Amino acid sequence: MNRPRLAAVTTVVPPYVLEQHDIERRVRAMFSNESVVQHLLPVFQNSGIERRYSCVPIEWYYERHDWRDRNAAYLEAAVELLERATRDALRLADRRVEDVDAIVVVSTTGIATPSLDALLVERMGFKRTVRRLPIFGLGCAGGALGLARAASVAAEAKNALVLFLVVELCALSFRREDLSKSNIVATALFGDGAAAALLAADARGPAVVASGEHLFERTLDVMGWDVAADGLRAIFSKDIPTIVERRFRSVLDVYLSESGLTLRDLDRFIPHPGGVKVLDALERVFELAPGGLEDARAVLREYGNMSAATVMFVLEHALSHGALRNGDWSRALVSAMGPGFSAGFVTLER
Repeated sequence: MNRPRLAAVTTVVPPYVLEQHDIERRVRAMFSNESVVQHLLPVFQNSGIERRYSCVPIEWYYERHDWRDRNAAYLEAAVELLERATRDALRLADRRVEDVDAIVVVSTTGIATPSLDALLVERMGFKRTVRRLPIFGLGCAGGALGLARAASVAAEAKNALVLFLVVELCALSFRREDLSKSNIVATALFGDGAAAALLAADARGPAVVASGEHLFERTLDVMGWDVAADGLRAIFSKDIPTIVERRFRSVLDVYLSESGLTLRDLDRFIPHPGGVKVLDALERVFELAPGGLEDARAVLREYGNMSAATVMFVLEHALSHGALRNGDWSRALVSAMGPGFSAGFVTLER
């Protein structure tokens, strides 16, 4: 089978900037009389996030929105962001829209039927025989698992050019009358963004040499979306960092052993930065010094948690001016965790 390589990785964000100190001030004023919210406000200062991006202006969040309103905003912004990311990736790889043989699209923050890939084919002029794979429901794990699916498609077809796309508009889930801990934490963490990657056997970037995943037992309630009349409501468990620290290493070791590897065979780590506590736990799991996941922390600081798109931002950051920029590495691990509770892995070789 072909060994797919990365020809390009690009990221884009919507136009509206959410400065963390401003969002904290607004939330403090909005829920000024609610003691439960005031108790949770330190999460803004302790999040490790300075700014995020939104597909709608800040005034939009002061209004009531039902499921139809939120999904309409999702569809409009998602397609626009994916087109931008795609054109950037094609330009970077010196390829044309007509060259793309397959499209894999990951998103879990809205519903699109026809799917986002179909909307892009109509909008951008991909060939009508392009293979399409829309993926929904992977949440934060979707960046790693979607990249793995795209690599599998590229490996199956000789000389195929595969476009992997991911877009998440998490900030749309905020609801101004929800006093739950999950809503406040999501308000402190979530941002919007999209990414694109092109994979082909004849590309010159890192090769995807292995991938895998694990679904943990009895963890279905750890993370996900609650589908409500007014849209998607975030579900977070306070136990996520503990699960990562206690259970992630064993499944990682099993995954690596299938390729005849151990943790010490990995030079670089490209994880999804779900939050500061998760990154702290991952650094211990990967046997790194505190603060060692520099690319992931930089992305969290500048963009927040964009669910599945975030790990692709970390990958792009590492390739452009981070841990993968120079040739002093041999093997890197892309990883992410999401609803299920699940873990996804992709191994890259230089």
